[in-house]
Amino acid sequence: MRILLAIDDTDNAHSRGTGELAALIADTILRNNWGAPGFVTRHQLLVHPDIPYTSHNSSMCFPAEIPEGSLDQVVRFACDFLERECAEGSDPGLCVAVPDRIGSTADLIAFGRQAKLQVLDKEQALNLARRLGIHLSEHGGTGHGIIGALAGVGLRLWGNDGRMRGSLEGVVPGQRLRVRDLLDQPDVDAVRTEEGSAPDEEESVLIGDKPKTIMRDGLSVLLVCAAPDDGGAPGWQTLPRRLLRDY
Repeated sequence: MRILLAIDDTDNAHSRGTGELAALIADTILRNNWGAPGFVTRHQLLVHPDIPYTSHNSSMCFPAEIPEGSLDQVVRFACDFLERECAEGSDPGLCVAVPDRIGSTADLIAFGRQAKLQVLDKEQALNLARRLGIHLSEHGGTGHGIIGALAGVGLRLWGNDGRMRGSLEGVVPGQRLRVRDLLDQPDVDAVRTEEGSAPDEEESVLIGDKPKTIMRDGLSVLLVCAAPDDGGAPGWQTLPRRLLRDY
């Protein structure tokens, strides 16, 4: 079965970030043969004076393919992990959903999108999770992280929000690769411009610093833009880091 696991508000100004904790949970699932996790995505939520957060108010989510009988084991581990590893003063929340067991995902996606625009409260999150049969749990402090955790699952399920945590593996900054070669990377489903067009598979792409994909139309998309004219053949480059911040 496919699950989506998200966490939020696990850190403080001096601790490991939420993204690192999410990656550690994913690594443990893989290492213990509980399933095959996908990459972690970062989802930016509303920044507002009424919302407590450490730095940017973003939640982290990843998918995993697990055997039918492993769900409870994964949930128990994630709960214990957060209680053990979350930073002092944090308000951690955990959400684990099985999309195929949710009758209608529209309300979950809507909650995630609202969390980018509105101040939501814990009761809204808890009521929605109960109605949809989704695991949602608090693991310290005020537990307000459940709002971002539920939103993170909704946004990953929507497939049009968030960017990869970390960098794309298997490529080196300064390297030139054909679009075809990039599409062979396990975490790249498509190569597109910001406007949505797809370069020819034989065209070259200059790999910039810390390239990463974003989620678009349910796909992991590597964004490219026109490379500076250096007198050689025209080509593309991965979208610079400063522009990826918009995602």
